[in-house]
Amino acid sequence: MKILVVGDSFVPVPVFERGLAGLRGEHRLEYLQLDEAEELVPATASECSIREYLGTPAQLAARIGDAEILIVHGAPVTEEVLAAAPALKLICCARGGPVNVDVAAASARQIPLVNTPGKNAESVADQALAFMIMLARRFPKAQRFLIEGGTLGESAYEGARFLGHDLGGHTLGLVGFGNVGSRVQRRAVAFGMGLLVYDPYVRVGELASTEQVPTLEQLLARSDFVSLHVRATAETENLFGTTQFAAMKRASYFVNTARESLVDEAALDAALASGHLAGAALDVVRPRADGGPHHLLRHDNVVITPHIGGATHETLLRGVTMVAEEVSRFAAGESLRAVVNGAVVKA
Repeated sequence: MKILVVGDSFVPVPVFERGLAGLRGEHRLEYLQLDEAEELVPATASECSIREYLGTPAQLAARIGDAEILIVHGAPVTEEVLAAAPALKLICCARGGPVNVDVAAASARQIPLVNTPGKNAESVADQALAFMIMLARRFPKAQRFLIEGGTLGESAYEGARFLGHDLGGHTLGLVGFGNVGSRVQRRAVAFGMGLLVYDPYVRVGELASTEQVPTLEQLLARSDFVSLHVRATAETENLFGTTQFAAMKRASYFVNTARESLVDEAALDAALASGHLAGAALDVVRPRADGGPHHLLRHDNVVITPHIGGATHETLLRGVTMVAEEVSRFAAGESLRAVVNGAVVKA
């Protein structure tokens, strides 16, 4: 089968070539590299149905031709692209949320779209644990002390100003127990932590050092660390606000590696300023309108990273490998594992 593979600035062609190496003998692969480094603003009507994309639909439409399979990461797959691809039978998007693909347009043509759910779960779980260590050991405050010219001097006892905590013996509350939350649980157990889980959609079962609680309030009241691992939906908008932060244990820590929409940042700011929370670490925040430093960084017990939880070489390759496996299943006439529009395509 003819396959068009579209690389971008985040997952370039060499990564695709490595992850798709096993397909070369069976299929004819052609590659297109899109070099735009920034997300584009929709310029056509068809682009309004997608977001977070790199490159233009015109670039894909000019190359797709008689391709039967299209593999992308961030490239825009719109009505314009699909109209130029009469032979297309499968779209593969090497990301968990294929928001750069017009799902409705693909479904209208009975073209299945597969994605790669959970590809970044290991990396995000690592980051969540790293955040907890940074907060517990007061790394942000210690680093700021040195940046501002402080020294520890000759006495090791001066380090007492940065006394922190071990993770072992403390309780971690996981809000959400999907691909990432379950991996954080395994890592936390290895550190000697006790685990509480709140997820009304998942039955945790018998897991070491882990208890599932029926309400979020119970988890907040008992946890030394609270880590969010839930999807962004209308239901979870501002899931954590003034009430939830007040319900957390005094001097506890808050971690969010999921989505910024889950948190009322003004309420978090107030909980930190009052001293009720001992610290917070966030991989996702709402950007400031003026583009300046985020207001939560005024606290010396806050860590913020620019949404890099899944930004590892291993995550990129894992996503491409997952796509390769789906292509092999499709070519063999087997059932696909991660079809975004499965119900529509089967109808």
